[in-house]
Amino acid sequence: MTGSEVPPTFRLAYVPGVTPTKWVRIWNERLPDIPLTLVPVSATEASDVLRAGGADAGFVRLPIDRTDLSAIPLYTETTVVVAPKDHVVAAVDEVSAEDLADDIVLHPLDDTLDWERRPGKPANERPATTADAIELVAAGVGLLVVPQSLARLHHRKDLTYRPVSGAPESRIALSWPEDETTDLVEEFIGIVRGRTVNSSRGRSPAPAQPKSKRPDKDGARRKPAAGKSTGKSPRTGSGAPNVGKRGKPRRRP
Repeated sequence: MTGSEVPPTFRLAYVPGVTPTKWVRIWNERLPDIPLTLVPVSATEASDVLRAGGADAGFVRLPIDRTDLSAIPLYTETTVVVAPKDHVVAAVDEVSAEDLADDIVLHPLDDTLDWERRPGKPANERPATTADAIELVAAGVGLLVVPQSLARLHHRKDLTYRPVSGAPESRIALSWPEDETTDLVEEFIGIVRGRTVNSSRGRSPAPAQPKSKRPDKDGARRKPAAGKSTGKSPRTGSGAPNVGKRGKPRRRP
């Protein structure tokens, strides 16, 4: 390797709530000579980081600005409401968006849920981040509706969460610059999609091997070669010569 050559690396961005541990482990097993660097980004800046070349690929929350980006949706998260443990929400298994009509529901600036109409009453100010909103929930200021992974990420012993029906859901996708679909990006796409180490995109199946001839069974008869006698008489069909019968000798008078 000359001094001008740079060893290959792979930079993977990920938004809060996404845990890329499993995919990183598989990458390190398959490509131990190519380091994978994790790049934590906020949900709002993820698409800009990818477009600016700050990462080769990244896990993002949809919807995002798809300009110049490719994306493969991976999974959809359950939406939950985070509340103090002594709140009435804690007494039920699930709530609806309408059930939150009388509560203050915080709306952080980094919220990625695509609401047509937000539930509950708005707070006087919007928290800067989801982490800030969690602190306000713990202080009894209001409730917070987020994807379940974020509720787990910011778990506190004094808080709980319940699923919210009728709420928009957050989808996680793998995204990358569409003009930079490199071999390493393809490799990571294969890992995320569960391809085995021996599989390959577009690999044609191996040509079928010619079938071997089946051996003759049960003493199957072969056609005799030309010019060879079978030893059978054309009249009797047996191998013995055609000899006439001898009668008893006549008695002379």
